Amino acid sequence: MEFNPLAPEVRQNPYPHFAHLRNHQPVYWVESLQSWAVSRYDDVAYVAKNTQLFSSAPIIPAILGDQNPVPEVNWLISADPPEHTNLRKLVNKAFTPRMVGALEPRIKEIVAQLLDGIERGGDFDFVRDFSTPLPLMVIAQMLGIEPQRYREFKRWSDDMLRATGGEVSPAERVRLRGSMNDLQHYFEQAIEERRRSPREDLISALVRAEEESRALSAREVLAMCMLLLLGGNETTTNLLGSTVITLLSNPSAFAKVRADPSLVPQMIEEMLRYESPVQAIFRSATRDAEIAGSIIPAGARVLILYGSANRDERRFPNPDTFDVARNPQDHLGFGFGIHYCIGAPLARLEAKVAIDAFIRHFPHIQMREQRREWVDSFVVRGPKTLPLEVR
Repeated sequence: MEFNPLAPEVRQNPYPHFAHLRNHQPVYWVESLQSWAVSRYDDVAYVAKNTQLFSSAPIIPAILGDQNPVPEVNWLISADPPEHTNLRKLVNKAFTPRMVGALEPRIKEIVAQLLDGIERGGDFDFVRDFSTPLPLMVIAQMLGIEPQRYREFKRWSDDMLRATGGEVSPAERVRLRGSMNDLQHYFEQAIEERRRSPREDLISALVRAEEESRALSAREVLAMCMLLLLGGNETTTNLLGSTVITLLSNPSAFAKVRADPSLVPQMIEEMLRYESPVQAIFRSATRDAEIAGSIIPAGARVLILYGSANRDERRFPNPDTFDVARNPQDHLGFGFGIHYCIGAPLARLEAKVAIDAFIRHFPHIQMREQRREWVDSFVVRGPKTLPLEVR
């Protein structure tokens, strides 16, 4: 079998392809990406945590190609120790559990506001009207972005994601570069403004974060703001959309959660395993490495398939079954090792509040269309649209 993550049939349903890889070709050369794909849970975890053997440095260039439309900045996800260790310490000082926990009342307000708007309207698309605006409004508020710029920020976030979708035409690449330049210019101005007049927002916290006499540089703050915009927005949107599709496709599971809302947190963990919002990420072999009996040569690009690892029958019994009672604490839905998602607590909080409120508000919902169109990326997974009927 030829495995091509860019092929439409793979994007529509990658899981049978992942299963074939795990059981027949656990280390597979992907011609379209010039990368070695690693698909089994133990192998994916090994590559993700072994930063000396598998560097994170090539992530952004590998995803975006040679004509990278995204500005060259110091990306936390592309850093290796000791640089990553220092950056993470600084960012942790700004992105604290206390800051995330304090957001819960505001998240509940935004959810209630969006649900009221849905109830008043007729035509309802879950992605457009709920799962997209919620995380965007939350992360934008955290960063201190003006509400009148939210729509613009959504476009910038979409363009960053589009750049990860594989082949992009020269004309579109020019457009993406212009969009990314606009985003960079906005954040550069905002950072300079916060240095002069700090506020109670995340940009200000990043600007003033210090660790052992070292502060984040302007380029590092810029990179973190851009990463939070994309990671704090797109992945939560995809998690929420996939959750609703999965619940509506599994009536017995939906009935259990509706009858016992205390199951929502563990159901979210099962969703992170079952439909991982982040499906894959790149690494680079620093020297020859043996994985599952195959030699990956030094300098080779490695594609670690989180979406496949989370469906590995060696780790999770009946992996293609969505089981709200499973509560898989060892899933890789937020990554693994030093690059474990810094925004995981925020994503969990948003998903818990949103799904619990949505189920209570609309006990009777159904999909208007059965076929799904998924976002244009092999790196992340979620529905582009989700038209629903609510009663």
